[in-house]
Amino acid sequence: MAASELYTKYARVWIPDSEEVWKSAELIKDYKPGDKVLQLRLEEGKELEYCLDPKTKELPPLRNPDILVGENDLTALSYLHEPAVLHNLKVRFIDSKLIYTYCGIVLVAINPYEQLPIYGEDIINAYSGQNMGDMDPHIFAVAEEAYKQMARDERNQSIIVSGESGAGKTVSAKYAMRYFATVSGSASEANVEEKVLASNPIMESIGNAKTTRNDNSSRFGKYIEIGFDKRYRIIGANMRTYLLEKSRVVFQAEEERNYHIFYQLCASAALPEFKTLRLGNANSFYYTKQGGSPVIDGVDDAKEMANTRQACTLLGISDTYQMGIFRILAGILHLGNVEFASRDSDSCTIPPKHEPLAIFCDLMGVDYEEMSHWLCHRKLATATETYIKPISKLHAINARDALAKHIYANLFNWIVDHVNKALHATVKQHSFIGVLDIYGFETFEINSFEQFCINYANEKLQQQFNMHVFKLEQEEYMKEEIPWTLIDFYDNQPCINLIEAKMGVLDLLDEECKMPKGSDDTWAQKLYNTHLNKCALFEKPRMSNKAFIIKHFADKVEYQCEGFLEKNKDTVYEEQIKVLKSSKFKLLPELFRDEEKVLSPTSATPSGRVPLSRTAVKPAKARPGQASKEHKKTVGHQFRNSLHLLMETLNATTPHYVRCIKPNDFKFPFTFDEKRAVQQLRACGVLETIRISAAGFPSRWTYQEFFSRYRVLMKQKDVLSDRKQTCKNVLAKLILDKDKYQFGKTKIFFRAGQVAYLEKIRADKLRAACIRIQKTIRGWLMRKKYMRMKKAAITVQRYVRGYQARCYAKFLRRTRAAITIQKFQRMYVVRKRYQCMRDATIALQALLRGYMVRNKYQMMLREHKCIIIQKNVRGWLARVRYRRTLKAIVYLQCCYRRMMAKRELKKLKIEARSVERYKKLHIGLENKIMQLQRKIDEQNKEYKSLLEKLSNLEITYSTETEKLRSDVERLRMSEEAAKNATNRVISLQEEIAKLRKELQQTQSEKKTIEERADKYKHETEQLVSELKEQNTLLKTEKEELNRRIHDQAREITETMEKKLVEKTKQLELDLNDERLRYQNLLNEFSRLEERYDDLKDEMNLMVSIPKPGHKRTDSTHSSNESEYTFSSEITEADDLAVRMEEPSEKKAPLDMSLFLKLQKRVTELEQEKQSLQDELDRKEEQALRAKAKEEERPPIRGAELEYESLKRQELESENKKLKNELNELQKALTETRSPEVTAPGAPAYRVLLDQLTSVSEELEVRKEEVLILRSQLVSQKEAIQPKNTMTDATILLEDVQKMKDRGEIAQAYIGLKETNRLLESQLQSQKKSHENELESLRGEIQSLKEENNRQQQLLAQNLQLPPEARIEASLQHEITRLTNENLDLMEQLEKQDKTVRKLKKQLKVLTKKIGELEVGQMENISPGQIIDEPIRPVNIPRKEKDFQGMLEYKKEDEQKLVKNLILELKPRGVAVNLIPGLPAYILFMCVRHADYLNDDQKVRSLLTSTINGIKKVLKKRGDDFETVSFWLSNTCRFLHCLKQYSGEEGFMKHNTPRQNEHCLTNFDLAEYRQVLSDLAIQIYQQLVRVLENILQPMIVSGMLEHETIQGVSGVKPTGLRKRTSSIADEGTYTLDSIIRQLNSFHSVMCQHGMDPELIKQVVKQMFYIIGAVTLNNLLLRKDMCSWSKGMQIRYNVSQLEEWLRDKNLMNSGAKETLEPLIQAAQLLQVKKKTDEDAEAICSMCNALTTAQIVKVLNLYTPVNEFEERVLVSFIRTIQMRLRDRKDSPQLLMDAKHIFPVTFPFNPSSLALETIQIPASLGLGFISRV
Repeated sequence: MAASELYTKYARVWIPDSEEVWKSAELIKDYKPGDKVLQLRLEEGKELEYCLDPKTKELPPLRNPDILVGENDLTALSYLHEPAVLHNLKVRFIDSKLIYTYCGIVLVAINPYEQLPIYGEDIINAYSGQNMGDMDPHIFAVAEEAYKQMARDERNQSIIVSGESGAGKTVSAKYAMRYFATVSGSASEANVEEKVLASNPIMESIGNAKTTRNDNSSRFGKYIEIGFDKRYRIIGANMRTYLLEKSRVVFQAEEERNYHIFYQLCASAALPEFKTLRLGNANSFYYTKQGGSPVIDGVDDAKEMANTRQACTLLGISDTYQMGIFRILAGILHLGNVEFASRDSDSCTIPPKHEPLAIFCDLMGVDYEEMSHWLCHRKLATATETYIKPISKLHAINARDALAKHIYANLFNWIVDHVNKALHATVKQHSFIGVLDIYGFETFEINSFEQFCINYANEKLQQQFNMHVFKLEQEEYMKEEIPWTLIDFYDNQPCINLIEAKMGVLDLLDEECKMPKGSDDTWAQKLYNTHLNKCALFEKPRMSNKAFIIKHFADKVEYQCEGFLEKNKDTVYEEQIKVLKSSKFKLLPELFRDEEKVLSPTSATPSGRVPLSRTAVKPAKARPGQASKEHKKTVGHQFRNSLHLLMETLNATTPHYVRCIKPNDFKFPFTFDEKRAVQQLRACGVLETIRISAAGFPSRWTYQEFFSRYRVLMKQKDVLSDRKQTCKNVLAKLILDKDKYQFGKTKIFFRAGQVAYLEKIRADKLRAACIRIQKTIRGWLMRKKYMRMKKAAITVQRYVRGYQARCYAKFLRRTRAAITIQKFQRMYVVRKRYQCMRDATIALQALLRGYMVRNKYQMMLREHKCIIIQKNVRGWLARVRYRRTLKAIVYLQCCYRRMMAKRELKKLKIEARSVERYKKLHIGLENKIMQLQRKIDEQNKEYKSLLEKLSNLEITYSTETEKLRSDVERLRMSEEAAKNATNRVISLQEEIAKLRKELQQTQSEKKTIEERADKYKHETEQLVSELKEQNTLLKTEKEELNRRIHDQAREITETMEKKLVEKTKQLELDLNDERLRYQNLLNEFSRLEERYDDLKDEMNLMVSIPKPGHKRTDSTHSSNESEYTFSSEITEADDLAVRMEEPSEKKAPLDMSLFLKLQKRVTELEQEKQSLQDELDRKEEQALRAKAKEEERPPIRGAELEYESLKRQELESENKKLKNELNELQKALTETRSPEVTAPGAPAYRVLLDQLTSVSEELEVRKEEVLILRSQLVSQKEAIQPKNTMTDATILLEDVQKMKDRGEIAQAYIGLKETNRLLESQLQSQKKSHENELESLRGEIQSLKEENNRQQQLLAQNLQLPPEARIEASLQHEITRLTNENLDLMEQLEKQDKTVRKLKKQLKVLTKKIGELEVGQMENISPGQIIDEPIRPVNIPRKEKDFQGMLEYKKEDEQKLVKNLILELKPRGVAVNLIPGLPAYILFMCVRHADYLNDDQKVRSLLTSTINGIKKVLKKRGDDFETVSFWLSNTCRFLHCLKQYSGEEGFMKHNTPRQNEHCLTNFDLAEYRQVLSDLAIQIYQQLVRVLENILQPMIVSGMLEHETIQGVSGVKPTGLRKRTSSIADEGTYTLDSIIRQLNSFHSVMCQHGMDPELIKQVVKQMFYIIGAVTLNNLLLRKDMCSWSKGMQIRYNVSQLEEWLRDKNLMNSGAKETLEPLIQAAQLLQVKKKTDEDAEAICSMCNALTTAQIVKVLNLYTPVNEFEERVLVSFIRTIQMRLRDRKDSPQLLMDAKHIFPVTFPFNPSSLALETIQIPASLGLGFISRV
């Protein structure tokens, strides 16, 4: 299509940028052909003009639609170019935290520099068995693809991991190997996969180092071949190494380290075993301190050293060899500290007794003088003579470093050899998967020989990669039958020829090394003369004559010629090597032992290692036998040969590519540097892959996917029944240029950009449809709004007009009312005015008259007052005289009272100061208050009496004054009397004055006393008020304390209740965990039993003659289980045939190993069974101890214990016997080991098999004998016990006297012996009961002690309380104590009642037994007759139709019964029309009859045969759901019958009286109930596995991929890795398939009569599997995390819930198991923008872990352009809010988890006597009784 159609307004393009490499911009103006400038707007809003290249006029690359950004496969992008790839990787890495991305056949892995939880066991299980395109990109997906192709195509595979240092190559290779080790397992018991993984820490310690780019950089290349057998299980491995960086041993750049092993040694120098190495800190050695960075953050070198030693031990390197390795490494460190002193310019010397050299010689076991001499000298040989020449200090240092490098390189090779020996396969290798961890393309400021070799290797690998890509493309085009056109691509063969061809760089370098005076300069000149201006890929730098430039496929690299010759020669002096070879240290000569061997140029060493680092030793003198040229091979030549060998290996395998990318140079987590990423993408060939893909047809769609996605672009008439023709017709209309697409057989191929164009058309069509929908809806809304407004306007008008009319009527009424009001108002005003004038007149008159009357009244009042004043003055004079006298008297009284008051006050002050007073006041506060009140009342009374006395004195004084006045008046009348009275008057006046003064003093004192009294009264009142306040305060404190006590008691009660509830929940959880653990043990036990049976079958198979033939195994199988189901008998026969082809000397060990494995497995099964039995006994004993004063167990327990000990002794003796026979067989085979003896069919071989068969038969016979012996013991003791316990001594004496025959005496003696045994057993039981009672008494004593301590604590607390609180607390405690005692007494009473009832029941049973035994007392009492003759009372004749619900059969018909009823019963055939659980009822009725006959042997034989028969059926047809369900139902019914008719009270509550009569009378089958319960658990687990196997293929397709709601979600464009189609093709599972399968399961279980509670548990487990598998796939598939997929999941879950409602199973707990899936679907649908949305998500997703929530948000991908992506900031907000949540860091749910199953007791109402046996069962040999 024309550019004008694509480069329109708002189209987005990429433009180059110096910082971000590429920057996004938007067109703001349409492009027209001929325009030289594009008008663009950047994302930050800046506008610019982009000038096109005037020559090419190339337009900038277009940007992909947003819905294509973030795709799993880069080839799914419509526009394939560099900016699209870079942006897609950045979005996935930064926004979605996804480090893996596909690029066609390449997996691009970006190093996150952070530990991610995506490599666990659950992730491995999720990727196991999946197609590569069905899951998100992962290294496990590549590993699974390689493993699957190896099994399917039977072709070896290779995984090529490349990238620069720090990109994560080693880690990726390590995870790939871990995947193979986990998925495939090991073919032997030697744990080869653990050894393969253990080789990693060893190789990392000796081959990895810290660089400026990587803390754990691999400084060598390695290729590990993991070997597999025919069953594709790991059997071994082999490692090849390439180009070890030896120079790092002697030199490290700034901020770098030497190899890890040296620092690990220094960190572990303090260990006792390392004392002899004389190591110290890393900074004390020259070879470890040059980089200045001896420590790596977060790495403990001492701990890593322990891991390295542990790995060496696991790989079989003994401690002696390990110490030897460490000794050599320590010697290298000390060698680096050797210093040289210059004598002159051409010679040097080592100081005498130089400590570093002495330590080196001591460690290496060489002579000090000899090593010191040859470090400073060298031997030169000419044609005629040999002489020794000293060397300069510089040459000596170089020779020392060369020696250190040589020793380390040989030690490295030796360790690799031993690792390969440890990983060597013991059996023949069928296939292998190779993992290549090799350095990527490197370019530095200074590039030397190492970078040249590395880039040469990458050129070869890139060529192989290009050829493989073209091969795949050609195969795809030919498969689809579309024209194949040759695509132009970069061919790097010229560059390879420049390096390795004749007269190439390596050839010239080897030639220069052979020259006597060859140098780097002369070699550079030869390069210039040979290739400059002749080869376009070779250039010469402008400013240098010692460098050259080669144009590699990734970039131009300038190499410095300096050092090339020396590194290519890799020379070390032979004299120094000879000194080392003469060492007393045994390991050191081993390192140089193979140096003289000739190596083939095209083959590796026997261990598979490539000898890249082998050093060429300079000979002192040519010898006749030393003419081998292979010994003089240079490093370059060796590397070229090893590289050719590697390429041959890779070409012979199917390669898988992993390209590791380093996102930044600073090791920052999740930081993306665009420049560095682009450099690596160009260097690793990813962009070249993109360019090749873009040149062809990169976008590929199936016809169904294209139709589903672009159905919106078709009209109804265009849709035909033929999808292919429909797509052709539509594409002819949409894309006019037919060269832009091609039609294949199953796919449509599009050129680059066409999908984006179709997406644009689709988006425009959807946008137009949205606009039309919006237009219609908005018009409808506006019309609706207009009609609503019109209706509202009419209503408003009506109401307004009515309001106006009402207002007018109101106005008229108001006008009329106003006139009336005015009339009355005017009348009121006139009347008011008249009234006012009248009132004013009357008021004036009243005032005038009043004034006149008041004046007259004032005059009369004055006269009256004058008279009163005179009267009062006269009275006052008389009173003054009286008061003077009274004052004197009062003064005297006051003085006396003052004195008494002071005394009293002093006493009060003393009392107030004393503490006792406060105590008294505090104790008798109310009495004191009453006393004070009474005292105040008395003082008031005294005060009143004093006032009365004072008034009396005044009265007397007034009378006396009157008398004196009369006397004065009488004396005045006479002069004599006056003269005589004059003196008296004067004296009286003085006396009056004196009395007045005294009166004043008395008054003042009275005032002071009153003030004091008031003050005292005030103080008293204040004191009383304070006391009252204190009293109230104390009362409030008391109330507060009481309230607190009550609150604390309530809180304690509540907390205790909460703790009780929590403890109950915890106990329930512990019970479930214990039940789950027990059921897992049962599962493991059953698995071991099956394994044991399989081994027996294998042994039987080995006896049979193998048939020729070959059957191919399941190629797609990939499982984590330890057992493999994809083998067959023919495969075993093939294996046997292969073994027969091997030498016969090996057959006997193989057979013997198989026999030993079988014997070992038998022992393990016995031990496992014994441990399970011990665990069960321990649990029962704990349960018995928990019950207080439980009734004693019946005496039969002693017999059972005797049986257990007897059984154990019997088994031990049998095991000893088997071991002895096994030893004899081994001796016989070792003595006669020859081909004739050990061959199949030979006598010894037949004897071995016969012995094995007889041993197994003898074991079964012994087991049966032990069971029979136990039954006889129990039955005899039950029969003898009731009879012998009641025996009287006198009766026994009479019987002895009556005995006349010695036989009778012997019989009596036997009876007495049995009685003694019985008494001993009773004594043991009594002793055990006594011990139990003693233990219970000890427990009671302990509880009483605790109660005593608690009482003392309460008493101490009560003493601190006030009296009232103390009394209350004591009462409360007493009430609690009495309540507890009452409850204990009630519990004891209940237990005693229960014991009485049980004893009565036992008495009845014993009475019945005695009655039965009395019938046979007249018979002879010999044991044989007791066993042979039947008990007569059992066969009481009954009426014809009165059955007892029992079935009688003969002992010899038992196997026939089991065969017809269990082994050959078909659930789909005969069993369909039976009563549910009929086999269980029949078996129980047979057991009842055996119990009725008191035949212990028959009961146990029948139960054992039944259990074994059920196991055989399940083993034979264990994958059939109906069979497993049928026998689970019948096993549970059989178990319920044993409980219902056991005679225990707890199980008899729902029985009818008739059913109670059918209870078992003679045997307690509790042990067999436990065995049946265990069997039911095993059947349930097998049922769950069958369910899982049936549902597993349906879940992902039906729940996730299938579109239940058609049209909601469209298929997005995918890349080369096509996913499983979500369209409902024929054979694809849908949700209806799952529901149909659930209906089938439910109907079968109901038809078989399974318990409803058990059905609920099965349904809960099924729904858990559905939810877990669906959620796990959702978390690992980015294409499923969208809004529309969330709607699909919600709809699917609602359908499942509807199914639960229809089946009435909503209360089964199944819906709760889907809660994580429901919340994940809701999370896909809710808004994800604001903080409120984040809060809602955190509260909603409580069933999801934080890792799952963040993973879903990171994977959320819009399907259409109308959806929005989740912002990174929003995800950070979610993480911040959830950081305090404590949940599991595990990402995936455990889909293999099985809930612990319980079997609630479900009694049957069916009467046993009414059951009829159908003839179809073939049970005519049994009869109803």
